[in-house]
Amino acid sequence: MTLTDHDPFAQPLPPGRARALPWATVIGGSTMTIVPVIAAVPILPPLGLLVLLAWRLLARFALRPWAAAPLGFVDDLLSGQPLGSAVLLWSLCFLGIDLVERRLVYRDFWQDWLIAAAAIMFCLAGGRVLAVPLTAHVDGAMLAQGCAAILLFPLAARLVAWIDRKRGMA
Repeated sequence: MTLTDHDPFAQPLPPGRARALPWATVIGGSTMTIVPVIAAVPILPPLGLLVLLAWRLLARFALRPWAAAPLGFVDDLLSGQPLGSAVLLWSLCFLGIDLVERRLVYRDFWQDWLIAAAAIMFCLAGGRVLAVPLTAHVDGAMLAQGCAAILLFPLAARLVAWIDRKRGMA
């Protein structure tokens, strides 16, 4: 951190805006699925899920435990998945992270990355089971999408850490 990054006299965001910022970033990540992208292989990672996991793992109290359900509903509306699939899967991810946090009191970034990787693959596999017939041959594309999402998690975590530092909540 350089001296130009830190300004002790900078005004923090008002509390209402600071509380709404994590919600807005997750919804912003979910809206990336409606951007028209032409690709030979559909490997666009679930950016809303990446941002949600980054907020949950890096800034634990930025989102309430029940926040996964309405944010998953918004993601379902924007992504075209069956209504309720992200609500269920994201809520189960939050519950799983809570269970892991009870066992691992202190974590480092590698453990967060591993937890996020498991949650990403769980959500992609669950979404595949809920949305696509089992006879469809989409496993290769789902694996590529999962690998892309797992590799992009550090970037999402870095973005969330920067936003969390700028929002000024303690």
